Amino acid sequence: MTQTDTEAHILVIDDDDRLRDLLRRFLEESGFRVTDAASADEATSFMSGTAFDLLVIDVMMPGITGVELLKQIRQTNNVPALFLTAMGETENRIDGLEAGADDYIAKPFEPRELILRIRRILDRGAASSPEQTLESLSFGAFRFNLTTGVLMHHDKRVHLTSAEQELLTCFASRPDMSLSRDDVSDLLQGRMRGRSIDVAVARLRQKLESDPRYPVYLQTIRGIGWALKINTE
Repeated sequence: MTQTDTEAHILVIDDDDRLRDLLRRFLEESGFRVTDAASADEATSFMSGTAFDLLVIDVMMPGITGVELLKQIRQTNNVPALFLTAMGETENRIDGLEAGADDYIAKPFEPRELILRIRRILDRGAASSPEQTLESLSFGAFRFNLTTGVLMHHDKRVHLTSAEQELLTCFASRPDMSLSRDDVSDLLQGRMRGRSIDVAVARLRQKLESDPRYPVYLQTIRGIGWALKINTE
């Protein structure tokens, strides 16, 4: 059984009673455990005594908004979060991602799409759990420290920009795992997205590969994205 089955406990936070009830029923029918809260204060109370696997938060709530609530939560808690909102503009989406959201879906939404997004977040979190104990990774003549962001080639340090450090950390914490543009953007909480990720990958390859046209380590995975290959013999 995976975390996305009955083990996953979701907290739904929405002041709309009807939508909250519908979400609870649909999520429970999809195999999740569900607790629901009508306000930020009620959600905070639940979270003080229960560890949840994911939060589904409405952005526009009276009093403390969903964005403000998640900013508070992120000070002490990295629980995955997905925002629900009637606002679909790019600016509002960025506000949500900057607050620490893992994903964002605009109302009205297709319930099946919501379930797919939730499962994707939970699956990604389960797959990335080993990074909590992984401090450094070796591949070829390189050794990368995930805590400090320092990359060594033999006994010489390789200069990386902050963006390159973040990008390499994404791949190094998930060695041999294929990551798409969306995966990278989500892991970086929207700090890098779209074509800018392609550019950053190309620049990182200049520092990792003897011939960036034929990468050995940071390989292109056709139809998906990229993967950091650590066993290249």
